[in-house]
Amino acid sequence: MHPSSTTTYTLTATNAAGSTSSTASVIVTAAGGAGPLTVTTTSCPAGTQGAAYVGCTISASGGTPPYFFAVSTDSSYPPLPEGLSLNGTTGQISSARIGAQGTYGTLFTVSDSKGVQLTQQISFAMTGSNAFLAGIFPSTSIFHHRVDAASTSLPVDTSVAAPIYSAYLSETVKPFFGNQSNAPFPNGIPAIEVPYDQPDVAVTTTVYQSYFTSGPVPANAPVEGTSRSNGDRHVLVYLEGGSAHNPALYEMWQAIYQAGPWTDSSNALWPDASSNALTPQGNGTSDAAGLPVGPLLVNADEVIGAGTPDAPTGAVLHPIRFTLNHMLNYWVWPATQTAGVGSCTASGGGSIPTESEISQSAPPVTCSMSGPAGEIYRLKASVATPACAATSPQAAIIITGLRNYGIILADNGMSGWPDRYAGCALERQRSCVPDQSHVVGFRAGQCLGSHGQ
Repeated sequence: MHPSSTTTYTLTATNAAGSTSSTASVIVTAAGGAGPLTVTTTSCPAGTQGAAYVGCTISASGGTPPYFFAVSTDSSYPPLPEGLSLNGTTGQISSARIGAQGTYGTLFTVSDSKGVQLTQQISFAMTGSNAFLAGIFPSTSIFHHRVDAASTSLPVDTSVAAPIYSAYLSETVKPFFGNQSNAPFPNGIPAIEVPYDQPDVAVTTTVYQSYFTSGPVPANAPVEGTSRSNGDRHVLVYLEGGSAHNPALYEMWQAIYQAGPWTDSSNALWPDASSNALTPQGNGTSDAAGLPVGPLLVNADEVIGAGTPDAPTGAVLHPIRFTLNHMLNYWVWPATQTAGVGSCTASGGGSIPTESEISQSAPPVTCSMSGPAGEIYRLKASVATPACAATSPQAAIIITGLRNYGIILADNGMSGWPDRYAGCALERQRSCVPDQSHVVGFRAGQCLGSHGQ
């Protein structure tokens, strides 16, 4: 007998007393293994930031065992979500505490003992845990100051510096909430909260300003776009207060974790986030305007609140940061720095030094560009709430935030607005002057988007 596949035979033995039968299987293994190498795992469970991962195992069959598992080094794919690790021998993925948030389309390689290799992309959806962002600064902070005309009567900014550059009127909203719009990489700026006794690690800054050389930045801190991004790679860490320690906000730009210490291109620190202290005038942070990034991000936790994604009950109680391709090369309070283009002249005809704060009492009379860092824009009261708000309660909450707290120009980057549903006008809004109790207005706003001026 020369069976070519596993076969079950019936064997019969006979003698003078009679006969008896039994079955036996002949297992046939093809030369080189039981068929071609195959990766049998195609999906892994979702997870939640701050929690342990339920686990997942990358499995294979065929080929020639044993198998070897690895995360691909192909820069076109993200690494494992921060906090997760892979056992190269067993294929098991685990984490005691997930740091990541967003959707990661990670590429795995599986090799057998003869060097045959296959790849398999698996998606990991990590839910963020960002409710803490909304409460970093006190309720009296400028970052929680309403600017809507109905409740504040704050005048609009009439300075020639204030309008958003007209070439940006056709731009659309580009929201980034960790979704798959940048697949296979997660989109948006993540953040993480750590306990007051989180150990400090070394931080080396290589390009711009450094507020700290060590900080409580855990190895599982999520990186904007992941460590394989060539973009901003923001890392935002909120240190809880406790045991005589103030709550603090640590932010890094172009951060990379290097097996123990971190490296960044610039960083910023708010050592007492329970106070209203801003960055000193003239000092930058991890964005061009010298503003904090984390407290100005709109996130799902504050929108959903105590409700559900389909029935949210939250509120946006702060201005939302946004970017433009180019800002004006000046700033207005509460910004403290800029990295823009263009220049302005004073009422007497002389030029105003670039990269400086525009005077509240003597605004410029001409500018070759407009849109200064730190400018707050609010949705016009005359703009009707779009119909989509009736069917999208999340959109309705964000639109209310736009009316009450506006948006704030924070950095150079992709031009776009923070709410896809607004679709109409914003007006330049100046809020309280830092050392005075009154407000100043410069110029009426213009309608944005398809409505023209």
